[in-house]
Amino acid sequence: MQVLTIVSITQGIDWEVGRMIVRQKYLDKLIAFQDTDLVKVVTGIRRCGKSTLLDMMREHLAAQGVPENRLLTFKMESMELASIADYRELYDLVVGRIAGQPHTYLFFDELQNVEGWEKAINALRVDADCDIYVTGSNAFLLSSELATLISGRYVEIAMQPLTFAEYLDFRGASWQPAGKTGSDIALFADGSFATLSSLFDQYRMFGGFPYLALQEPNEAKHREYLRSIYQTIIVRDIMTRAQRKGLRAVSNRSVLERICAFLADNIGNETSSNKIAGTLKADGESTNRATTDFYISTLVEAYLFNRVQRYDIKGRELLKTGGKYYIADAGMRSYLDSYRNTNTGRVLENLVYNQLVFDDYDVLVGHLRGGEVDFVATKPRQKMYVQVTEDMRDEETMRRELAPLKRIGDEYRKIVVVAEGTYPADIDGIEIVNVIDFLLHR
Repeated sequence: MQVLTIVSITQGIDWEVGRMIVRQKYLDKLIAFQDTDLVKVVTGIRRCGKSTLLDMMREHLAAQGVPENRLLTFKMESMELASIADYRELYDLVVGRIAGQPHTYLFFDELQNVEGWEKAINALRVDADCDIYVTGSNAFLLSSELATLISGRYVEIAMQPLTFAEYLDFRGASWQPAGKTGSDIALFADGSFATLSSLFDQYRMFGGFPYLALQEPNEAKHREYLRSIYQTIIVRDIMTRAQRKGLRAVSNRSVLERICAFLADNIGNETSSNKIAGTLKADGESTNRATTDFYISTLVEAYLFNRVQRYDIKGRELLKTGGKYYIADAGMRSYLDSYRNTNTGRVLENLVYNQLVFDDYDVLVGHLRGGEVDFVATKPRQKMYVQVTEDMRDEETMRRELAPLKRIGDEYRKIVVVAEGTYPADIDGIEIVNVIDFLLHR
C-alpha cells in the first residue's frame, strides 16, 4: 500500500492525518497516457474517488519535478468557478491562467456541468501546449458530440468504488496469502486484528466508498453519507441535467426513485421495462415502457447501475432481451434496502461482478437451454465461466450450481464462487473458490 502525504484534504483521504492512499491501478492507467495527445477522461459514480485520482496524478507529476505553477486544477463545482456559464468563458479562463507557461497540466473536476464544455476542451487540446485530465459523474461526459469533436483523441478510465482488497488497504489491514498460518486473520497497525470474514461482512453491508472505508463502519454515519450521494445523483446528475438539456421526460421524481429502488431490490434478476412498469402501475404509479426505459437509462448514465446483456453460450450471440442490472456499490444497495440485509446471495453475485469489471473483464450473463451461468467473463485470449452461490453444502444446491457449467463443452476455466462451507478445490474439472480468496486473488 502506497501512502502520499499531501496538504489538501479530499475524497479518499484520511481526514485526521491527511494521508492519501494510492489506488495504484487507476493511477497507472493515467500515467500510461501522460503527455500524449489524448484527453484523459475519468468516469464513475459520485464520490468513488475521481477527484482524489487527479490529486494522485498531481502528486506524481510534482514528484517528477513539475513545478506547481504548471499544475492547474479547475473544480467546476466550487464557488470560485460557479459563475462559469459556458465553454467560451471556460476557455478564456484557462487560457488566461496558462499564459506564458510551458507545457501545463490541466485538471478539470466534474466538468459536465459547464454547457458545451467539450468545445473548450477540444480547443485547448488544439491551441495550447497542455496535457488534459477530466472527471465526470455522468455518461453524458462521453456523449456522441464529444466523440465527434475529439474522435480517437480521448481515453476513458472507468473508476469504481473500492474492491475488497482496496477496502482492506483503506482500513489499514494486512493479510496473509491463503495457505499460510492464520490466513483468515487481518492485522492492523495498532496490533489489533480481525478476521477477514468479519471484514468481508462489513464490506458486503457497507460497501466501498473511499471516505467511509477509512474507519470502522457506523450505520448512522453511513446512512447520512449515502443519502447525500443518492440525493446528488437523483437531483443534480439526473433531474437538473435533464431539465437543462430540455429532456422533460425526467419530470416525475417519485417514479424515478421507485425504479431505482426496484433495480436495487432486483440486482442479478432478469428484468424488463414492461415488468417494472407493470409493478409500478400495480402500486398506483402511472408510467409506461418508454418512460421506464428512459428513466433506467438515466440511472445507468449516472453510473449507479450497470446493465449486463445475456449471451447465448451455444449460439455464441448476444440476446436482445432479459438483461440484468448490478449496482455500483453494495453499500448503496444497503441504503436503498434500509439496511435489512436482504437477499445476501444476490449481493454476493454483485460483488463478484464488480470485481470482474475491476479486473478488466467484459462480462455477460450466460444463457444455456434449461439453465444460466451467472457470468461469462472475457478479455483478450482469456475466458472463464463463473457461478456464484452463498452456500452449496446441500446436495441439490450443489447439483444445480454445477450442472450448467458441466454442459459447457469448451476447455475454458469454470469456477463456482461460494461464501459458506468447505469443498474440494476441484469437482469434475470445475474450481470451487471461496469468495474472499476470489476477491483477493489468493
